[in-house]
Amino acid sequence: MASSNSYKLRCSIPGHEMDVRGLATAVFPEGAFVSVSRDRTGRVWVPNSSPDRGFTEMHCMSGHSNFVSCVCIIAPSETYPRGLIATGGNDNNICVFTLDQPQPLFTLKGHKNTVCTLSSGKFGTLLSGSWDTTAKVWLNEKCMMTLQGHSAAVWAVIILPEQGLMLSGSADKTIKLWKAGRCEKTFTGHEDCVRGLAVISNTEFFSCSNDTSIRRWLVTGECVQVYYSHTNFIYSLAVFPNGQDFVSTGEDRTLRIWRNGECSQTIRLPAQSVWCCCILPNGDIAVGASDGIIRVFTESEDRMASVEDLQAFEDELSKATIDPKTGDLGDIKVEDLPGREHLNEPGNRDGQTRLIKDGQKVEAYQWSVSDGRWMKIGDVVGGSNQQTSKSVMYEGKEYDYVFTIDVNEGGPSMKLPYNVSEDPWLTAHNFLQKNDLSPMFLDQVANFIIENTKGHVVGPAQPAGGDPFTGEKHTVSSGFLKGVFCLDVTGGARYIPGSADDRPGFGADPFTGGGAYSSAALRRTTTNIYFPKTDGVTFEQANASQIIDIVFPVLDIMRLAVRHPQVNETLCGEAEGVQLCNHLLSLMRPEGRPANQMLALRTLCNCFSGRHGRALLMAQRETVLSRAADLATVCNKNIHVALATLVLNYAGCLHSQPDLEAKAQCLSVASRALETVQDREAVFRLLVALGTTVASDQTAKDLARSLGVNSQISKYSSVSDPAKVGECCQLILKELQ
Repeated sequence: MASSNSYKLRCSIPGHEMDVRGLATAVFPEGAFVSVSRDRTGRVWVPNSSPDRGFTEMHCMSGHSNFVSCVCIIAPSETYPRGLIATGGNDNNICVFTLDQPQPLFTLKGHKNTVCTLSSGKFGTLLSGSWDTTAKVWLNEKCMMTLQGHSAAVWAVIILPEQGLMLSGSADKTIKLWKAGRCEKTFTGHEDCVRGLAVISNTEFFSCSNDTSIRRWLVTGECVQVYYSHTNFIYSLAVFPNGQDFVSTGEDRTLRIWRNGECSQTIRLPAQSVWCCCILPNGDIAVGASDGIIRVFTESEDRMASVEDLQAFEDELSKATIDPKTGDLGDIKVEDLPGREHLNEPGNRDGQTRLIKDGQKVEAYQWSVSDGRWMKIGDVVGGSNQQTSKSVMYEGKEYDYVFTIDVNEGGPSMKLPYNVSEDPWLTAHNFLQKNDLSPMFLDQVANFIIENTKGHVVGPAQPAGGDPFTGEKHTVSSGFLKGVFCLDVTGGARYIPGSADDRPGFGADPFTGGGAYSSAALRRTTTNIYFPKTDGVTFEQANASQIIDIVFPVLDIMRLAVRHPQVNETLCGEAEGVQLCNHLLSLMRPEGRPANQMLALRTLCNCFSGRHGRALLMAQRETVLSRAADLATVCNKNIHVALATLVLNYAGCLHSQPDLEAKAQCLSVASRALETVQDREAVFRLLVALGTTVASDQTAKDLARSLGVNSQISKYSSVSDPAKVGECCQLILKELQ
């Protein structure tokens, strides 16, 4: 198949009625892709055999009550061998479709604002990001985890190939790496909103931002390269199969192809916002834009559009109007512009732009390396960055500028009037107050004003009056700020035997210590004696030698007393329970004394011995486990054993319950603790907690696999001292096969 090594138009697909906001390559049929749009629909496109080398709409999906913002493909499974399509929308929902039904198979609800990004992983895991500042992990129609830590909208998420690792990019300018639901690392470097992420390999990824840069990162935290070429916000990225070359799109009207670290080709489109892109299996590139049209570009001469269609595309591009205030063309001084003869000189690189003066008009041209000529990309209209346009009337007053601001996508635009003689910070403050917007936007609005009025001289308008190019009054295109403001809107221990452990042939209890446990007993039977463990593990021995050194000596006594049913009811009942829990949590702060941390954990473990204590701790689960998980980093084996016991007791209480989000937290805390805990007794109890959580629950097993639990615990399968660690690990691995 012939290749020109330069991408040209294959076809234009005018199927949507509004902006195309998301694209994804489909698993089935071969060569197909999915698009979603602000027209509230999703569509599946399949290549056809017609002479126009185009695509045919195979399937249209509807289910959202507002704009559809993003799409991803959920990999095929035994149940759905063709895979599923997930879409996120401004109605805060995620709809999941099959390829043959127009209505959703099911809808995922949980986000409190627009769902603007989706990514799928192994075993059906789905990761979503939202303007509500959170990311969520979904599995089998349930929210398993909520990832909290960003201070502004989460615009981009991806699941990395290494199981259990996830990334999120935010309007707070940071990228976060998550493992088992916990933020492991925060990447800083971008100077504005992070809008897109793309996987390179197990150890590397790309990010793009409103700061016009693309960055290449190692998952260890280092930024190894920064790429510049775009002149405005960058919205999306897609990586070629070689893991090195990639494409990007943005607010500067362009699709850019990057090879060997350089922008090798720039394709300009007749639409302001090029929202999204995806790479098809044959290497073709599909892009979606604000004009509602999907365009597919190819480097295969066999699939390129006809000469007539290529000329029609070029003609359409040449008729576009370009507002210099969008920043795409840099500063313009009309008196310094050359004439048409300047086009006789060849360009230096593909995508280079050149402005020429043709009478009273200013035209923009772009150099095409493959064609060896300058192609017209539009007429420049609007005021230059170096001259003040004629005053604009707004609410009966004259202003140098009246900016159109899209504060919330889909909502009404707002007007921001400004005179160059004014203080931009005061103007920004007044704008926010007038429109009842959060003062947290002050820097963003003020910097926008400053950036878009650079070079102006304070004083009256130029006597020439109208715009020097067209005579028209100027307003900044709302496209320049699309999506900006909506980003922020927004010790010794003994297991208390129960009837289950009085069965014959079980040998000694595995929780009483190595000396009391006989591994030979297990080898004589095929019965799993480790999990599920559903009755509580408590701490009974007093710590008299430590009491004199503890700030609250009564804590050790309370730990023992709370095992008594009447004391349990009194301390853990409705009246006193929350107060007790809060007090214990205050003692568990990472900066606290280790002795108090340990006794607080042990007291919580012992609360599980009574009905009221179990009810209290189940109600406070999310807070208790979150605080306890932070103690895994404390170098104290007694604390680690107590932490592991607490997780085990929670797992036991949850074993027969369908609370998948709670089980997900148990899996997450146990998985994270296993990364730092060294004490074998603590490791054993964490393994039993994992086994108890996944036993008899297929969804929990799928989640454990997606979090990479298999690979994480496999190192314990060969442990023989104590033997119970290796034996328990082997049983869990068998469960997760």
